[in-house]
Amino acid sequence: MQYSPAGEGVRLDHVEFFVADAAAHAATMVDQFGFRACGDTGPGEDGPSRSVAVRQGDAAIVFTQGTAEEHPAAVYVDRHGDGVGGITLRVDDVRAVFAHAVANGATVVEEPVDLADDVVATTAVIGGFGDVVHRLVQPAPAADPRGVLLPGFRAVSGAEAAASAERGIVHGIDHFAVCLAADGLTPAVEFYRRALGLREIFEERILVGGQAMISKVVQNAARDVTFTLIEPDLTAQPGQIDAFLKDHDGAGVQHIALAARNIVGTVADLTGRGIGFLTTPAAYYDMLGDRLSPRAYTVEQLRELGILADEDHGGQLFQLFAKSTHPRRTFFWEVIERLGAKTFGTRNIKALYEAVARDQEQVHPAPGGGRA
Repeated sequence: MQYSPAGEGVRLDHVEFFVADAAAHAATMVDQFGFRACGDTGPGEDGPSRSVAVRQGDAAIVFTQGTAEEHPAAVYVDRHGDGVGGITLRVDDVRAVFAHAVANGATVVEEPVDLADDVVATTAVIGGFGDVVHRLVQPAPAADPRGVLLPGFRAVSGAEAAASAERGIVHGIDHFAVCLAADGLTPAVEFYRRALGLREIFEERILVGGQAMISKVVQNAARDVTFTLIEPDLTAQPGQIDAFLKDHDGAGVQHIALAARNIVGTVADLTGRGIGFLTTPAAYYDMLGDRLSPRAYTVEQLRELGILADEDHGGQLFQLFAKSTHPRRTFFWEVIERLGAKTFGTRNIKALYEAVARDQEQVHPAPGGGRA
């Protein structure tokens, strides 16, 4: 098959976290975020790793725990702490996509392998950004078209599935926010454009007080693979992107946005199950009505839950950011609902980053002064 590098054949299959305790992370996604358990690879006592898979709508997540110190998950956790270690892409022809990606600068992690399996026919792995890799999977002809279970996974029991029935409060992954080192943004955009056929759809420079960051967004044709790529602006003071790069020890995924169909109901549900969200200044809502008239919700509904609102030429979006529970404060979740909007809440960025900075202050003192 001749591969055309236009992104049409690249889809999101699942995101893989490398963690110290896979079962605990999966339980949190089930109990608090409304996912359901859908598979695991067993206890991992006789193998180098253990993985647990959860799903809600089209959002599929695998948590992998290295039980041998040389396993990539264990190496990742030792360096970065728990975090996103892989983003798996579903393609029609792994060998063609792999060859094209490598010819256009992708690092080879695992050569293509053909598998005799009911789920995946062929798999390969290439480097992405930092220590995050992209596994390419080609589903077997009779496989579930939504994917998620790689070879070696076993379906959960009926009792486990019933105990973790998904609540349907989110339906997919909207985007990944990726922090890159200074001068890493343009090469990353070029890599995704040339190697995987993603398109650059958005660019902006964000100024928050004395700090600034530059962002570009790349996306596949189906719009289910979206990377918001961010680098610090070295002409400004150091800020939270610099703090992420330091605390995470390099580039990585800062947050994942979960897509909701009713953000008011979703945030109320998550709050009731113990998820903490960043607070929004009261003045934000005093001025909100001057710049937009929220559709679907009232200003008071948004104020009560701290939900942010923005609009662009395509429509409106509503978003809110969970407090980080990561010991290093290097990962958090976002909840977002789009009513036609195509951008990423530019006018909410200042409120977001001020809130994140306040949250980070509980762990680290704020960066001061200019750059060395």
